[in-house]
Amino acid sequence: MIYRSNNILALISPDEDGKLILNQTLFFQKSLGMNVFLLNILKKPSLYNKLFRARNLTFKKDESLERLKKFVESVVEGEVPEFMALRVKVGNPLQIMLLQSKKGGYEFMIVDKSGSQQGLNKYEIDKFISRSVCPVMTINKDHFTDNFKKIIIPVDVSRATSKRLLWATYFARKFNAKIEIVSALKSNLSSRNSLAWKNAEKLKYMLFQRGIKCNVTILTAHSWEYHKVIVNYIEKEKPGLVIIRTHEEASTTGTQISTFVSKIVHQCKMPVFTVNKFINPMPVDFEY
Repeated sequence: MIYRSNNILALISPDEDGKLILNQTLFFQKSLGMNVFLLNILKKPSLYNKLFRARNLTFKKDESLERLKKFVESVVEGEVPEFMALRVKVGNPLQIMLLQSKKGGYEFMIVDKSGSQQGLNKYEIDKFISRSVCPVMTINKDHFTDNFKKIIIPVDVSRATSKRLLWATYFARKFNAKIEIVSALKSNLSSRNSLAWKNAEKLKYMLFQRGIKCNVTILTAHSWEYHKVIVNYIEKEKPGLVIIRTHEEASTTGTQISTFVSKIVHQCKMPVFTVNKFINPMPVDFEY
């Protein structure tokens, strides 16, 4: 198996909105034992400023890096930790994040999904999840969690899940967590004979073989959309983490994540970890 360099990259703004994102990132760092790269992205300058005020732009980047440093020091109440590196870049946030994912070296990347002014908007997050080469974790700046004893994996009834659940295994072992596979179907269908049940049981067996505690829950959708039933269940159960496999579908603007995945990502307050179509190496301390 090929290994990465055990790093997390978090897109962050050095302000009030960024505090929880930083604290949640620090929790993952401590729990997973990874290095952290904090990235602050400045607005792309006009062509005039880029051509004729390049020196001012350099000064602005240096100034922003110092501001980011002071922000981190105020949150951790001390010097910037050795496991942390600070970066400031200028340009389009989505393009920069996609470029960072392609360069590699990160286990996963963290972004705020709660609509912060300095972060990505809903459309950009969907596109980022779809096109990122490494997994993406979306976090709500208003919802910090340090209880990861339960992890929920939503399964889309219309999709077959064939990718091995390596990340689910990794997080379950790290947090000593139990996994619950959740799907939904119409009330007039027998759950035991449904595609949802068969898909969920297949995943359960794969996890069981790795020594992971797991159970399956099939919800009744009635006239509701599948994702609404699952989101309501997640909000009630309050897991520490939601892990979902992205499924791409064609649109007028190019390939995007499925509506099911998008709804789960944006309507769940909990951290949502999206595993994409790319086969990525696992962290250095991962074992089957």
